[in-house]
Amino acid sequence: MNLEEKFVFSSNAKKTLFMTLGAGALLLAIGIFMLMNGGHGHEAAHGAVAEHGGGHGHEAPSWTLRIIKDLWLNNVFFAGISLIGVFFVAFNYVAWAGWSAGIKRIPEAFGAYLPIAAVITIGLFLAFNHDLFHWTHHNLYEKFLADGVTENPEFDYVLDGKKGYLNFPFFLVRTVVYFVLWIGFWKVLRNFSIQEDLTGDEKYHHKSIVWSAAFLVVFGITESMAAWDWLMSTDPHFFSTMYGWYVFASWFVSGLALITLIVVTLKENGYLAFINENHLHDLGKFVFAFSVFWTYVWFEQFMLIYYANIPEEVGYFVQRLKTDAYTPIFFLTLFINFVFPFLSLMTRNAKRQGIILKVVCIGIICGHWLDFYMMITPPILNQDGGLDLKFLFVEVGMTMMFASVFLFTILNALSKVGLVAKNHPMLGESEHHSVF
Repeated sequence: MNLEEKFVFSSNAKKTLFMTLGAGALLLAIGIFMLMNGGHGHEAAHGAVAEHGGGHGHEAPSWTLRIIKDLWLNNVFFAGISLIGVFFVAFNYVAWAGWSAGIKRIPEAFGAYLPIAAVITIGLFLAFNHDLFHWTHHNLYEKFLADGVTENPEFDYVLDGKKGYLNFPFFLVRTVVYFVLWIGFWKVLRNFSIQEDLTGDEKYHHKSIVWSAAFLVVFGITESMAAWDWLMSTDPHFFSTMYGWYVFASWFVSGLALITLIVVTLKENGYLAFINENHLHDLGKFVFAFSVFWTYVWFEQFMLIYYANIPEEVGYFVQRLKTDAYTPIFFLTLFINFVFPFLSLMTRNAKRQGIILKVVCIGIICGHWLDFYMMITPPILNQDGGLDLKFLFVEVGMTMMFASVFLFTILNALSKVGLVAKNHPMLGESEHHSVF
């Protein structure tokens, strides 16, 4: 094991990411041009706004709303993966896990994207809250019109009952608190990790365990609340008691897939020589297990909503399962996120093969991006959310841009410190890790 090994973020790698960013911007521009000249320029796209009249005095053109939705979708998706990196580090500390000590710096670097995600999230909400969240329209909470006698036809008694939680100031405060806590814990754990490298003092390892335990408590609360705020409230009449778990499962398996993908790619490029088939096996088991976990949570949510048949709940699946715009994506998501990884990683040998892990992990990341697409798009775009050619340019271009910025940020953070936490007390266990 090379304890002084450092990841070199080469100029070629940076150039590739900048080219990907540029290609994404070009695809986005082409998609916008096609949408503006393809008969979609002034359609009413936001189902809730169209129904209730909106809060701007006008309806956003569907291509504009599409871009706003894609900004929010990609921001939430990559912010969650960034958070999962910190979560991975924390639960491995608390579990006293030794096998992962050698790869700790990779998920640790994910947290570097959180400040960027904070700025984008808050900026998007301040700029486009009416387009993204139906509950932000003030006329929905006024029971009577200006004369004080005539009943307001747009009054929504369901949202009026939720206004103590779903209101602009409280939503904004919650979002700021989430990021302050997440970034603060990441910086503390990152600092302990670096100090442990510099001094070799084991006290930093024990401090990391204590702070990680605290973070896990905070994570359990804030992750669920962020899922309710950023995703479930885009469809404010819908509610599910399993939604926080469902979003966590999707974020977590996406984060695991990216960690695995980076580990395999680094090893193929001459880094992390001590990583062997046993490490890959454990990473593969994580990806396999939490693909099944995501499916379990998906089915439990679906089954309970189907069985209860409550109108406020079943509309979520009716909109996605019984419409031309979303039904194909609905089943494609199930195949990519469950059937594909389940069959591909079922055998022991498959989990120990880098090429198989790379293919499966790329598929999972794409599949769970589609999962978030299905959470966010229907309530915002209603039936204008199908993936036809014009829209694919917009979706793919925007995602390429976000992915480029995200990867640049975490790879840059990874290059700033040693690739191996050289004074981690369980590094020897990681080096000699074996799975029988």
